[in-house]
Amino acid sequence: MSSNPFKQVLGIIGGSGVYDIDGLAGKRWEKVSSPFGQPSDELLCGELDGQPMVFLPRHGRGHRIPPSEINFRANIDALKRLGVTDVVSVSAVGSLREHLHPGMFVIVDQFVDRTFARSKSFFGTGVVAHVSMAHPVCGRLGDHLEAAAREAGIDTARGGTYLVMEGPQFSSLAESEIYRTWNCDVIGMTNMPEAKLAREAEMCYATVAMVTDYDCWHPQHDDVTVDAIIKVLLANAEKARTLVKKVAPRIKHDASAVHCGCRMALRHALITAPEARDPEMVRRLDAVAGRLLNPK
Repeated sequence: MSSNPFKQVLGIIGGSGVYDIDGLAGKRWEKVSSPFGQPSDELLCGELDGQPMVFLPRHGRGHRIPPSEINFRANIDALKRLGVTDVVSVSAVGSLREHLHPGMFVIVDQFVDRTFARSKSFFGTGVVAHVSMAHPVCGRLGDHLEAAAREAGIDTARGGTYLVMEGPQFSSLAESEIYRTWNCDVIGMTNMPEAKLAREAEMCYATVAMVTDYDCWHPQHDDVTVDAIIKVLLANAEKARTLVKKVAPRIKHDASAVHCGCRMALRHALITAPEARDPEMVRRLDAVAGRLLNPK
């Protein structure tokens, strides 16, 4: 692989069980201010084998924040302010398919968003934008994750649909069965609106969904309990840290990254005429959309 002239900064958003990253050189926790409020926690910065990296624990260290109360906008904005270009989301999920057993990783490629209590866009009155979510994850990042998982010997499925529920309660049996008829493969509570916001921020985004249970639909398995999930979750967290170590050099040496279409997601998305834009909204969007709103 050739060296990459485009400076990529890898962001890792850690879900349940993943609250730190091992092996970072020059590691430091940084507090980042965002016009969208407080991120989940300080952000851990450093380098892994020469690849600049920023880690954010989605629920905060100690798992303090439930899914519906995560400030997704502040999280993505903070990552963008630290120069992050590529985001790998690590998330615990339930499986809606027999072959996706607990302990497996799924590199998903689609989402069904069933959340309803969250701010889902950086844009609004004063600056309106509509980005495409037809293909909500970055295929280039997915390729790197798949190759790294195979190298690490992690049982991984490529492709699948992640249904994002509001939570914090788990599904009823009727809900679980409905989602299976929708051809959804895994279910969780955290990747929306995260993926939408990453797209608005013109960041490459991919999800590693770590299966902890069979939700509640499987007749041969007990209903979901936190104790059962935690046992698998801890094993998955260790595999996730291994995956991050394997994927970092692949991203570092990816010369095609500069041309990735994710980085131009806003090119045809801004609708509001320049003379009609709200200056305060433009100010808030300085990190997310400054490339277009405040061109140098």
